[in-house]
Amino acid sequence: MRITRLLSAAFTVVVLAIITPRVSLAQLADTKALTADAVKSLLASAEAAAKQNKWNVSIAVTDAAGDLLGFLKLDNASTGSVQIAQGKARTAARFGRPTKVYADRILADTLTFLSVDGLVALQGGLPILVGGKVIGAVGVSGATSAQDEQVAATAIAAVIKL
Repeated sequence: MRITRLLSAAFTVVVLAIITPRVSLAQLADTKALTADAVKSLLASAEAAAKQNKWNVSIAVTDAAGDLLGFLKLDNASTGSVQIAQGKARTAARFGRPTKVYADRILADTLTFLSVDGLVALQGGLPILVGGKVIGAVGVSGATSAQDEQVAATAIAAVIKL
């Protein structure tokens, strides 16, 4: 009787294993993501670059979806720079391009980008690309737009080794 139950249970397990749908490895993607340590390093590198130049900026780091992972507002950075830095990083992450692309297009009379919800068309946001894929972004605000982008680029170059 006990052997019959064990055989029945084993048979049931085998049948369930055969008929249960399985997720194929081909259906799963291997993706890179920013770690907490990488975010801290990005913020520290950006802070060092800004302080070296005496620029009072806000610095935002997002994931690939544009969600905030880390933020730093340097002493004497303007209150308005907080939202702008986060918007630049979010835009660069979600659209996968430097925010300068959109600033330039608007200056060249392509005003349609102004109607895109959440797009911040100010230079200073850069996507973080690894293997051609966006894994996050850095947005900086508080200095000139070119200086903001310089801080973001310095942070990315110091941390992300391709």
